[in-house]
Amino acid sequence: MKNKQYTTEQEQIARFAKALGHPARMAILNFLARQESCYFGDIHEELPIAKATVSQHLKELKDAGLIQGEIETPKVKYCINRENWELARKLFTGFFGECKCTSCCE
Repeated sequence: MKNKQYTTEQEQIARFAKALGHPARMAILNFLARQESCYFGDIHEELPIAKATVSQHLKELKDAGLIQGEIETPKVKYCINRENWELARKLFTGFFGECKCTSCCE
């Protein structure tokens, strides 16, 4: 079997897509993106997400680089990672703009 090498862009967009692949994570990102500054507090109090699952979703988003967070006792601070947010926007825009097919499935 041939060893397929993926580009850095393909790997990065797949990482972002995986992180975006759950409605709870989308709700968290929507909530954080609407904040004028970093959010201090418990996200489960603001969104209809069970407390037990919030940390798992935050970890996925943080591992993908879409958010950043710091523990500042007694609360945790969460922010959109602006640099990676912009990178994700550019990658997805480029990816969805690549389709050249105009009439194959009509």
